[in-house]
Amino acid sequence: MNEQIRLCTMENIERYGEIYAAAFSGEPWNDPWTPEDAAVHVKELLKSKQAYGLEYLLNGEVVGFILGASMLFHYGRIFEINDLAVEPAHQRRGIAKKLLERLLAAIKAQGMVGVHLITAGDGALPAFYKEYGFRKETEVILMGLEL
Repeated sequence: MNEQIRLCTMENIERYGEIYAAAFSGEPWNDPWTPEDAAVHVKELLKSKQAYGLEYLLNGEVVGFILGASMLFHYGRIFEINDLAVEPAHQRRGIAKKLLERLLAAIKAQGMVGVHLITAGDGALPAFYKEYGFRKETEVILMGLEL
């Protein structure tokens, strides 16, 4: 089994869209993404000047990726993880763990002072992120408005 983690590239946008749509169509999200719309979503993120992402290859095929962008605040640069997706057939094999660990090491080396992400409120995902020191914020809340 040949594993590799490397930087995300625009050449793999369609593949990222396929993975994203498949991963987020299942539990806990059950979102009705099409691969085409998911590819647009990922492309928009990756085009950001402050974007940083990693892809996971298994035997030469991209099967997962992690992607986000940084933003400067008064206390330092914060990285926001926007997407972490692994093709469903390859989930629960440690791929997300490897991607997250590599990303955290890379952004720390780049001088980031923190990381934010939004995830499901219940289930396995909060427990997964807690393993890496993420905690539920108490000083801020996410607010939304439907238009």
